[in-house]
Amino acid sequence: MARKKRPEDGPAENLSVHDLIDGPTEVISAADLAAVRAASSEHDVSLEATHDLSAYATTDLSGHAAPAARARVELPRMPAPGALYRRALRDAVPVIGRSRRPDTPPEVELAVAGVTVDRAHLADYDRVCGFRLSDRLPATYPHVMGFPLSLRLMTTPEFPIALTGVVHVGNRITVHRPIEAGETLDFVTHAENLRPHERGRQVDVVLVGSVGGEEVWRGVSTYLGKERTPGGGGRRDRGERPAPPAATARWRVEPRVGTDYARVSGDHNPIHTSRLGARLLGFPRPIAHGMWSKARCLAALESRLPEAYTVDVAFKLPVPLPGTVAFSATPAWDFALHDARTGRPHLVGTVG
Repeated sequence: MARKKRPEDGPAENLSVHDLIDGPTEVISAADLAAVRAASSEHDVSLEATHDLSAYATTDLSGHAAPAARARVELPRMPAPGALYRRALRDAVPVIGRSRRPDTPPEVELAVAGVTVDRAHLADYDRVCGFRLSDRLPATYPHVMGFPLSLRLMTTPEFPIALTGVVHVGNRITVHRPIEAGETLDFVTHAENLRPHERGRQVDVVLVGSVGGEEVWRGVSTYLGKERTPGGGGRRDRGERPAPPAATARWRVEPRVGTDYARVSGDHNPIHTSRLGARLLGFPRPIAHGMWSKARCLAALESRLPEAYTVDVAFKLPVPLPGTVAFSATPAWDFALHDARTGRPHLVGTVG
């Protein structure tokens, strides 16, 4: 077996899933990040054409069979997400990119044990997302804690969708019991359920948090990788959009939401933080992180939430920064986020 990577050895290049298993695990190289060929006028990630993805994003897919033997890679610590994003941007040059991605998810799971909560960071996250300050973790906070691990998986060559330009179309979180800030979590992540869509391919990235061997939290993020498909890609007539529900609250979303959430989440995708980065991906200005939108909605429901629940959301149209959104909720635990002026949907969700 190859020896472990030492800091003095310098950056490791060309790390694949097999290298992660048998070789260095400290650094993922630039070669692991596929280039994106979609930074053109045809790279439409407005989600108007992916409206129907909500059926996939909120459907329970836990019954799908997992690979018989998914290899586990134990990492010594959480990776640094900033370095992965920098390499992803550097590799987003067509001349060095891949034209073909694998047809199956990587048969590997990445794990990090002994992750503790930084209470100052938790308080900062609570303020950015609108939660009250507490030692009990919001449902969306373990996603932030484990996100670098999932990002590491998504930047391996075996991952079926290129990271740059990927669209987060849905997220389902299950809280099995309350998690306190003093608890230590172990995280495991893997990808599953790669499936076609008229606009490309979708895959689920599963992140599981455990305490003392007991699963206490599970998140499933559904991502879309846009591809040109024969006879596909056109916008379909969705018919007349139904009127949005009556607003419970209105929120002004300032540009700093993009940078503030990037700081507390580690998700530094420039589509959320940079006008130039947003323009390269087809938007006139930055857009809010989908997981910020979900967290902000849960913060509005915080006093009503049970101790154990599942919350599903489907991300519709992006929230432009700045913008004003209308939040609505029903006694049946359905909630939504719409554009306050036009009524265009940004997010729909349910708690069950």
